[in-house]
Amino acid sequence: MKRRDLLKHMGAAVPAAALSGVARAAADTLAPGAATPIASGPFKPEWESLDQYQVPEWFRDAKFGIWAHWGPQCAPEFGDWYGRLMYEEGSDAYRNHLQKYGHPSQAGFKDVIHQWKAEKWDPDGLVALYKKAGAKYFVALANHHDNFDTYSSRYQPEWNSTKIGPGKDLIAGWSKAARANGLRFGVSVHAAHAWTWYELAQRSDKSGPYAGIPYDGNLTRLDGLGRWWEGIDPQALYAQRHPLSKAEGDGGVNNEQWHWGGGAAIPDKAYCDKFFDRTRDLIDTYDPDLVYYDDTVLPLYPFSDVGLRLAAHMYNRSIATKGKLEAVVNGKILNEQQRRSMVWDIERGQSNKIEALPWQTCTCIGSWHYDRRIYDNRAYKSAQAVVHTLIDVVSKNGNLLLSVPVRANGTIDSQETAIVEEIGRWMARNGEAIYDTRPWTVFGEGPVMEDAAAPVSGAGFNEGKGKPFSAADIRFTAKGDAVYAFVMGWPQDGKVLIKTLRAATPYLKKRIARIELASSGRPLAFRQGADGLQVTLPAHKPALAYANVLKIT
Repeated sequence: MKRRDLLKHMGAAVPAAALSGVARAAADTLAPGAATPIASGPFKPEWESLDQYQVPEWFRDAKFGIWAHWGPQCAPEFGDWYGRLMYEEGSDAYRNHLQKYGHPSQAGFKDVIHQWKAEKWDPDGLVALYKKAGAKYFVALANHHDNFDTYSSRYQPEWNSTKIGPGKDLIAGWSKAARANGLRFGVSVHAAHAWTWYELAQRSDKSGPYAGIPYDGNLTRLDGLGRWWEGIDPQALYAQRHPLSKAEGDGGVNNEQWHWGGGAAIPDKAYCDKFFDRTRDLIDTYDPDLVYYDDTVLPLYPFSDVGLRLAAHMYNRSIATKGKLEAVVNGKILNEQQRRSMVWDIERGQSNKIEALPWQTCTCIGSWHYDRRIYDNRAYKSAQAVVHTLIDVVSKNGNLLLSVPVRANGTIDSQETAIVEEIGRWMARNGEAIYDTRPWTVFGEGPVMEDAAAPVSGAGFNEGKGKPFSAADIRFTAKGDAVYAFVMGWPQDGKVLIKTLRAATPYLKKRIARIELASSGRPLAFRQGADGLQVTLPAHKPALAYANVLKIT
């Protein structure tokens, strides 16, 4: 396929800059389409075909999922992107690595994987806890940018969790537990970026006793004689037999190199084909209901059609095996056509309006990878913050996917457990206003809505940049003949005024007959005037009063 045809095939959203330099050269030389076929069916790997997609009702009804973003980078218990930052001389991760594992010329990330055992992992216990917390779907990390598969991977046969580290098929364990608990099951796939993400492992210290001694990023199978990894190829993990990207790019998610521009080194066809085969194998073997791709649009987009083929394969396979389209694919930074073709995910952030199409925000109560320092400093998000985010997202036609960081040994800590349990207590009292609902005519009112909301930046990242919610903030959902009004706090005088529901409001077609506190079913006194709907709350303030649901019928 020639470059002009490839551009047409990829859709109109790709800016010219994204195909400048190395990326444009790659588009000229890297013809899409590996030998491995996709499942037959109505969907083709083209935007014009994928935008026939309809989001399944199960996802729209579920509203809340929990994610185990758990892999070998959790083993040091030192936070996000450890497998990259440990190679950044002078960084906190680098200093921690020297202390815990040794110098990265002698003990690289491959050695972190080797020492990770997950010895206390109990997927059934954890997923049962998450079900009790109100989650309707559960997502497990299948691989991260570190390129290590947490399942029995036919196309990553050396670097997967059944062969190195835990010696267990983690995805199989999570999948079995999710389904035993009646939850939909998803996987997250991040490994498309390993090509550039590991580039720091090609470097060496610039100063000190190890100056000029290369890190382990260029080691090969032949270097393993007499080592624990004898006979295993480190390049199947690091993928570093290529020139470095331009030095001025930092590889971060807000950097152009993350989107394969800005002088990023472009993966070769063999790498792309292997990624496709690994991911198709994951989908076919474990039959996930949802696949979350941590990529701009889709994996290896825009210079390869691998992501388009994977999306079409998953949709066609779902129709063939389930009789209808039940599959969900998440992607980030999508244009309008792409949002019709999959479910838009916003990382650590959210939309500021009711979206016409269902969407998802993903966030975490701590760092994506477990960080002991957050526990020590008692710095997790509170259950209140999570519940407020869930309500706000659902009022705008979204779902919340919440990561609860898992420790190296496969457990969650006591503070995390307490947060999850509190979310469950709130959901048990108020879940009817969350599950199976749809956005109402307006999503809310109050100070947080009236202030200019922080805009989404790139993949998201507008979380926590606005005002905190208070009892003056209201959010709405609807189901059947009921409108649910969430009061984001407990007013000091015990009275709630909802201006949107004033007398003669154009938003209600019928007279209000009853208002009750959803958590108790107890009817409440109310008065509808020109200034709004005033509701008198009970004299006794209930538990978890930071979010109270008024059921209006």
